Amino acid sequence: MKSAILGGRLVAGARLPPTRALAEELGLSRITVLTAYEQLRAEGYIVGRVGSGSYVSKSHAAPMPPRRTAAKSIAPLTRYARRARQLADWSIAAQHCDRRLDMQYGRPQVNPTLGAIWGRELAWAATRTRLEYGNNQGLPALREQICDYVARRRGIRASPDQVLIVSGTQQAITLTSRVLLDEGDEVAIEEPHYFSAWQQFGAHGASLLAIPTDHEGLVCSALPKQAPRLVMVTPSHQFPAGPALSLSRRQELLRYARSRDCWIVEDDYDGELRYDSSPLPALRSLDGDDRVIYVGTFSKVMFGALRLGYMVLPEALCDDFINAKYLCDRGNPAIEQAALAHFMEDGGFERHLRYMTRELNARRRELIAGLQQYAGDRVQIADAHAGMHVTVWLPDYDHAQVDALIADAHERGLGLYSIAPHYRTAPAVPGLILGYCGLSKAQLHEAMQLFGECLDAVDAAARESLPTRRQQV
Repeated sequence: MKSAILGGRLVAGARLPPTRALAEELGLSRITVLTAYEQLRAEGYIVGRVGSGSYVSKSHAAPMPPRRTAAKSIAPLTRYARRARQLADWSIAAQHCDRRLDMQYGRPQVNPTLGAIWGRELAWAATRTRLEYGNNQGLPALREQICDYVARRRGIRASPDQVLIVSGTQQAITLTSRVLLDEGDEVAIEEPHYFSAWQQFGAHGASLLAIPTDHEGLVCSALPKQAPRLVMVTPSHQFPAGPALSLSRRQELLRYARSRDCWIVEDDYDGELRYDSSPLPALRSLDGDDRVIYVGTFSKVMFGALRLGYMVLPEALCDDFINAKYLCDRGNPAIEQAALAHFMEDGGFERHLRYMTRELNARRRELIAGLQQYAGDRVQIADAHAGMHVTVWLPDYDHAQVDALIADAHERGLGLYSIAPHYRTAPAVPGLILGYCGLSKAQLHEAMQLFGECLDAVDAAARESLPTRRQQV
């Protein structure tokens, strides 16, 4: 009826049918029709006349122009939107999520009791948390627990005033961009690096510099003489290639930042997960000049739905980052923060980490054994003894063959992920990132058997094409 009035099909002064008659005609309850009439009266579309009925209001006498067909897309409204459209590709991380054996990386599904434990923590926190807007910087109790944790496990000395609670690494990058970068400012990032970091900095208008890595991590000698605004690194476990930044390179990078007055963003996404030694001290633990912005996340070591992370900030930047956080979302949910603080204080978080480390190491060994059994010398395994994935290089195959391998595996129910999206320029040798955090040991063995069969199929296709190539020659 509203549409008929706005479209001019019911003109001003037109009498509407009685509610009882309309209800019978439409097969509706009279209460439903009465409710609709009351809503139309409240919005000024109709008026009631005692003893006469309901009529279209004269205030809606002029019909509205025909509604235009909604456009599925419009021109970008801002430079940010234009850049984001060009850069954003959300299909990369979820391209095999419907496969039975999805080897996605960074999605922990390790501790089967964690869901029940977290439910109890939430129930505990819900009765002890004030139901109002919380501290924009983050719950003080959680910031205190984080300070204690990073001091013992990562060698970082900081006060709770330097800790900012954020919604994971993604928001940490966004806040860093807003506080430190103007359009055109340069950001140096490892090559390769997590594709979303390229996308985020690029969307903010940064000029991106790809700095090569090797078996010691970031090649600091390749950094430009004219310093970028900031350098982003994953020193404890370079993503996705794997090596840790060596001590000499760490010292070289810190000297570079000090001498050129630039900032370093340390993304410590899974530094807690090492299998051949204790966790390495963070780069920030060596920082005597307060140039390192340390970023940690709980999403990787607990579960992805927990959108909580934290930043340990240089004192000179604290106020600006807190202001940016306030303008972004006024802070993270207080109940979840209280639950996590209690979980850490009670020792549950570190018990979970110990269990997770043991389980992931067992899965990692199963994955490597399966690779050795079913792929053999056709692959080169870059085992960093850390994290939730293993990088595998395929030097005897070209990129087209690896793309065919991934497509064939997908059809067989196996999700494989290329390393190429994490490069600005495609690597000379194709590679795969094999995540083992979301599959059991039995599933990993089956996955590697399938992987070997897919490699066999690629090899067979290459042999079949060889006579044709010789004939062409």
